[in-house]
Amino acid sequence: MRIVIKVGTSTLAYPTGLINIRRVEELCRVMSDLKNAGHELVLISSGAIGMGVGKLGLGKRPTDIPTKQAAAAIGQCELMYTYDKLFGEYNHTVAQILLTGADIENETRRKNFHNTMFRLLEFGVLPVINENDTVATEEIVIGDNDTLGAIVAANVDADLLILLSDIDGLYTKDPHKYADAELIPVVEELTPEILVLAEGKGSELGTGGMKTKLRAAEIAVSAGIDMIIANGSEPNLLYNVIDGKPFGTRFVGKK
Repeated sequence: MRIVIKVGTSTLAYPTGLINIRRVEELCRVMSDLKNAGHELVLISSGAIGMGVGKLGLGKRPTDIPTKQAAAAIGQCELMYTYDKLFGEYNHTVAQILLTGADIENETRRKNFHNTMFRLLEFGVLPVINENDTVATEEIVIGDNDTLGAIVAANVDADLLILLSDIDGLYTKDPHKYADAELIPVVEELTPEILVLAEGKGSELGTGGMKTKLRAAEIAVSAGIDMIIANGSEPNLLYNVIDGKPFGTRFVGKK
C-alpha cells in the first residue's frame, strides 16, 4: 500500500510547543516497521510553527505573520532534525519537501513535484512534507495540512490517507462539548448531514479542526482514495489499518 500519513501539531508537541519525545519516537518506530513490511509511506508533518513557539519560549502561537514565519523557520529545523535522527535509527532515509499552493496550482511545478515524489518513493525514501510557512503568507492564514495531505495523496496515487489528530474520529456531535456524542466508524458518502458536523477548531498551536478534515475527505474520496481520521496519541494503532481492524472514522473513496 501507498499510504499518506498526516500528523498534527497536537500529536507531535505538548501544549507548550515543545516536542512530545515519547510519542514522536513511537510514531517513527511504527512507520519504520510499516516500511519494513513493504508499504510506501509519505509523511505530512505539521508542527513547525508550534515547535518554533516552544524553542523561542513564546508561550502561545503568535498572531502576526512575521513572527509566525520566524517560528516556522526555527521549528522546521527541529522537525527535520528529529525525523532524520529517529528514522535513521531504523535505516530509513527521509527527504524534506516544502510546498506552497503555487507548487500545486502551476502545471509545470506540479509535474516537477510529481516526478520528484515518485523518484523518492522508487529509492525507498520517506518524504516528509510541510507547507512552506516561512515564505507563503496565504498558506499560513488559510492553509492547513489536512488539505495538503489530501492534495498530496491525490497527486501520488495513494491507496490511503490517514489524518492523525487529537480526536478519535468524526462524531455525531462535538465530543468536547457533549457526553452523548457517538463515533461514526464509516462514512460512505459526504452528505450535507455529515458536512454540518464540522464545528470547532483545532488546538491552540495548530490551525486545523474537523472542518479542514472534512474538506480533505472531499478531495480524497473524489480521487478514489479512502481516508481515515484517527487519534494520534497511540501510533501503535496504525497497525490496525494493515490488519484490517476498525480504526477511527473511515471515509470510503469513490471508485
